[in-house]
Amino acid sequence: MQKPQKLEIQLLQAEICQALADPTRIMLLYLLAAGAKNVGDLGATLEASQPTVSRHLKVLRERGMVTAERLGTTVNYSLADRRVIEALDLLRAVMTDNLLQKTALVDLLNQA
Repeated sequence: MQKPQKLEIQLLQAEICQALADPTRIMLLYLLAAGAKNVGDLGATLEASQPTVSRHLKVLRERGMVTAERLGTTVNYSLADRRVIEALDLLRAVMTDNLLQKTALVDLLNQA
């Protein structure tokens, strides 16, 4: 693969990671994993304002992680690809393993 193409792929990957770097956006993805929802429903569940939820959804939409479908005056959002949740779950498993290793080290230190 040529270097410019490789760089472009890395930049796209970094954009996706940037979208996942915010806890609110991660919570939105998990909420949408249960099914399509509108901004009002998402805001109520997250106890966040409509502008805040809309701003986060815009980032996720720009990164191709959610889709929007207008139904009359309402816009429903849904996951664009279920694999995003699988990736988040995998990251949580890695995080859990890391925390367990750290806990084991603390236990060893406490026993010494």
